[in-house]
Amino acid sequence: MTSYALAVFLALAATSFAQDAANDPNYRGGDSDPLGSVSTSKLQIHVPKTLTKPGGYEHREALFGIPPYGASLTQNVYYTEQDLCDANTIDTRSGYPIRAQDDSGQMLQWPSPYILMVDRGGCTFVQKVRNAQRVGAAGVMIADNTCLCSFQDVCHPDPGHDCEIREPIMADDGSGSDISIPSFLMFKQDADLVKAELMANHVVRMEMQWSLPAPDDRVEYELWTTPTDTISKDFQRDFKEAAVALGDRAYFTPQMYIYDGLRSGCVSLDGENECYNLCTNNGRYCATDPDNDLDRGISGADVVKESLRRMCIWQYYGQEDGVGAEWWDYVNEFMYRCDTEEFFSNNQCIMDAMTHAKIDGAKIDQCMSDSGGLEGDEQNALLEVQLTAKDKSGVVILPAMYVNRVSIRGSLEFPTVFKAICSGYFTGTAPDVCATCDTCPDIKSCISNGYCGSKKLQESVSTMNMVYALAGLSAVFCLLSFIQHRRYERRMQAQVKGIIAEYMPLDQNQMQATTAVSDEDDVEFT
Repeated sequence: MTSYALAVFLALAATSFAQDAANDPNYRGGDSDPLGSVSTSKLQIHVPKTLTKPGGYEHREALFGIPPYGASLTQNVYYTEQDLCDANTIDTRSGYPIRAQDDSGQMLQWPSPYILMVDRGGCTFVQKVRNAQRVGAAGVMIADNTCLCSFQDVCHPDPGHDCEIREPIMADDGSGSDISIPSFLMFKQDADLVKAELMANHVVRMEMQWSLPAPDDRVEYELWTTPTDTISKDFQRDFKEAAVALGDRAYFTPQMYIYDGLRSGCVSLDGENECYNLCTNNGRYCATDPDNDLDRGISGADVVKESLRRMCIWQYYGQEDGVGAEWWDYVNEFMYRCDTEEFFSNNQCIMDAMTHAKIDGAKIDQCMSDSGGLEGDEQNALLEVQLTAKDKSGVVILPAMYVNRVSIRGSLEFPTVFKAICSGYFTGTAPDVCATCDTCPDIKSCISNGYCGSKKLQESVSTMNMVYALAGLSAVFCLLSFIQHRRYERRMQAQVKGIIAEYMPLDQNQMQATTAVSDEDDVEFT
């Protein structure tokens, strides 16, 4: 019965979300952003000029890969008629435009870097992009092969293809974590024009650009996770230093992902909990069982309780400044001390974690109680806030990171998030830590040390600078000494010449007198 209850809860939760998505006109299959949709990318064609469109081309961005936020990718496009579904059969010497031949008579391969255009269909988006990445593509453009019904006036469907009502979503099939290149989907009416140009052996140069809204000199970022989320652990363990370094120039909000038990069918008509130990408050607030075993280990109710605790810690220690150093410390201490089946809900372990993080446990317990507690058929104010925020965000896959209300694609890694935050500032307002570390190969070490590079390198550079400075000063001193010496020599030579010039006439007179005396002496003694 317990396994059945777990299956029922998961099915009801998924059904509830699907119904909400279907009824929400702003829902975009997981690609929606908190409090509304914000475009983060742009697609434009620069060559040929006839295909340049004011404002760029409408497209859809993949929910996998790592876009270079704040940057762009501009390269020549090559089109392949292969489906890229089998990595072993991809021919990089095929496609359009046709290229010159090598010495063996074969057409040259697609010259890197390039953007590869491939038709939709045959396999998942992830598989196509992964195989394109393996053969050297810097970006991928999926050409849609089906018209949207809303574009029937400008799009001409292929024979045997009906139009589709919903826009296609470039979703992750669950295996896209190894993909690092970006990819877009281009609607059929536009993709057909690009393919025609390429198949006519004309050059097409395309730009894929990514940006974040930059309204002012402060960036807001939030992380959606759960206390049992394994993927975000490294990020939560390491990012405190960056949060502190960014200071009041960046406002962080941790969001705890829980389910609405009422909408998921976990509350019976008489107010009883129908989902066993997955929920608190008689089934109102629920979480999935992390070990999928309702009879032992960590329960969903345990996850909800720890989520509420972390919300209270943030309310006391992070909500005011948006940094929350103590919140980061507690999460680290909890992961170090209590993140096991045995100690996850152990009160003594949790108190030790709060003590080491310098958190007042009594205040947090009072906060959890004052918000409505976790017992009985009672609403909890803080958990209700989380449910509302979850509905607005449209979050489906965890963990999820948002910067300035825009979902950050790719794996949740320190450099990716830090670069995204730094690209979210209004031009010229980014803090010094962004200017110093944003382009550093080791961003984490740069933030810790306050400079980019190793200490030894810094000392070496400083020593060499001192040596060069001393050498320069010595050279200048020697040059001045040489000039002064030359001046002194010229002055002495002038003085000597003057003295010699004064005594030369006297010497001549003495010589003449001596000669005259000699002559007289000679006459006298002859």
